[in-house]
Amino acid sequence: MSSFPRRQAATRRFTLGAPRRPTVSPDGARVVLLRSRAGDDPLTCLWLLDVASGEEHLLVDPRDLDVPGEEDLPPEERARRERVREQSGGVVEYALDAAARLAVFVLSGRAFTVDLVPGAQAAPLPVDGPVVDPRPDPTGARVAFVRAGTLHVHELSTGTTHVLAGPAEDDGPGVSWGLAEFVAAEEMNRYRGYWWSPDGSQLAVARVDDAPVTRWWIADPAHPDRAPVETAYPAAGTANADVTLALVDLDGTRVPVDLGDGTEYLAGVTWDTHDLLVTVSTRDQRRVDHRRVDPDTGESSVLVSETDDVWVDLVPGVPAHLGDGALVRCADSDDTRRLVVGDEVVTPLGLQVRAVADVDGDTVLFTASERPEDVTLWAWSRHGGATRVGPQYGVWAGRRAGGVTVLAGGDLDNDGVRTYALRADGRTVGVASHAESPGLQPAVRRIATDRGGPSVAVVLPTGHVPGSRKLPVLLDPYGGPHAQRVLATRAMFLTSQWFADQGFAVVVADGRGTPGQGPAYERAVWGDLAGPVLDDQVAALHAAAEQVGDLDLDRVGIRGWSFGGYLAALAVLRRPDVFHAAVAGAPVTDWRLYDTHYTERYLGHPDTHPDAYARSSITDETGTPARPLMLVHGLADDNVVAAHTLRLSSSLLAAGHPHTVLPLSGVTHMTPQEVVAENLLLLQVAFLRDALG
Repeated sequence: MSSFPRRQAATRRFTLGAPRRPTVSPDGARVVLLRSRAGDDPLTCLWLLDVASGEEHLLVDPRDLDVPGEEDLPPEERARRERVREQSGGVVEYALDAAARLAVFVLSGRAFTVDLVPGAQAAPLPVDGPVVDPRPDPTGARVAFVRAGTLHVHELSTGTTHVLAGPAEDDGPGVSWGLAEFVAAEEMNRYRGYWWSPDGSQLAVARVDDAPVTRWWIADPAHPDRAPVETAYPAAGTANADVTLALVDLDGTRVPVDLGDGTEYLAGVTWDTHDLLVTVSTRDQRRVDHRRVDPDTGESSVLVSETDDVWVDLVPGVPAHLGDGALVRCADSDDTRRLVVGDEVVTPLGLQVRAVADVDGDTVLFTASERPEDVTLWAWSRHGGATRVGPQYGVWAGRRAGGVTVLAGGDLDNDGVRTYALRADGRTVGVASHAESPGLQPAVRRIATDRGGPSVAVVLPTGHVPGSRKLPVLLDPYGGPHAQRVLATRAMFLTSQWFADQGFAVVVADGRGTPGQGPAYERAVWGDLAGPVLDDQVAALHAAAEQVGDLDLDRVGIRGWSFGGYLAALAVLRRPDVFHAAVAGAPVTDWRLYDTHYTERYLGHPDTHPDAYARSSITDETGTPARPLMLVHGLADDNVVAAHTLRLSSSLLAAGHPHTVLPLSGVTHMTPQEVVAENLLLLQVAFLRDALG
């Protein structure tokens, strides 16, 4: 049997073979979803579930289609997959018409359509490639797609294709139509750049001009014969792409959309039978406006303006409309993120709304937390109020239409993700999962902290007898905004349990800045991404030591990736009295080198808040006693570029501090390659064992 690191790498963290991306048809009769055939099969297929019978039908297996391999993906598709952290291949995305009768997808730059009926055959769209982001119009009569920065429309009945919107002759090479710019996809969860009108007669299309954006060059030193890749990267304090929006008729007539004064970011577009809404934000993100747009003139007016002295969060799934046209949104009050319908706050204090999943007639399906470690599914309606849907504990998501809800999630008592459809009559229909079992059962112990303190969990070696021996400690955090590690699902602790079984007591903590404990807890890092998060890791360590008893505080290591990598390096550089070794993967070391939307939300503009950047960056942390530090970085990373690690390494070398640098040739911010992912875990264990004695 293969080792856990190899199996985890081969199964993409045991996600292959599990259902994902479900969509319920408007009548509730069918569910479309993605799933590979086996737990070690990275090629994703398109499936159809009949809700009444429970029968599943394979619609598309990429092996049956004449397409090249994943190595021929167009650059725009590679960039999209990197932004969404997609690690599998095959049919990884699809789009449906309004009635869910037609699906459109892309394989290696070629677009295909398939009718959503059992036995249907996928047919290639007769257009030249490479095709990016194909989407049918709501009526299913035509398909739009982007090629070479130009938006096209293909008429299915006639087989004709025409250009709808593209760069003008006097535009520079940085202009595109119908694509999301870097920060929209990386930070705003907006991965698309065009939206169909409900009747299919118009599109709202984003025009992106990234000419103002600073150019960076990402080279692969292992292949000096290859030209560096040019990347438009909007680093903190520098110019963003110029993004505008236009309404485009099928004959190509364009009307510009008024996005309001003083706004920098186009965060989202919602176009349904009630309204065309655009969500825009100022650069400092202290104001987010939902604007109603007149589809005939492009003129707009502010429908709701959200303001905050620190920042306003973008909540996934809103704004939206009930069936009667009432506006659905979220707002913060009394340190609780709450659901608002019309002018009425409809969820209680203490229930932290995470996202709106769907609006089905008069019912809003959303995720929320009563405890930070649980993310459960809820429904609100005028006649029923807010009620939980499905399990009380664990981490769950869902989709809903036609009175049918699809739930997907897990908990600490079971492996993997369980997916099932909940019918309107209360009966459930299971959805098969082919995911492999990890073979590990994390024994997670929650640690009590003071109110408002970090969420903390401890994982001990399997079979550890309390009091039998002192264990070296490994902190295993992410620790920053947007992400949690202490969640009530086994998947979050599999790697931690494996490290524990190598002889460590593993401490996982979510400190200030992480979601789940309310807006004030998240906003506590404004102006300082270093001090609060590091203090909370120290507090978590001490709380765990007091309540577990077998932790050796003279041997404490810390590991992490991305923000977690930054936190790991920060820990040994600023608190060598507490932390004795660190493995820092893809760390942000100089926040001036990270993107505008993320960095300026927390630290402000570097020209006006230089002290915040000085407090939070670590490239000059050279005056402290040296502790063993391994820096790991993918040289093809276009999110946290390798310059972060190289600059810190130069500073450490100049100060005479020994350290280890592990460059990963050809690796991006993800590490999906099996051999790389496996050996990274093994090398970390070896390094930490040696460093901690």
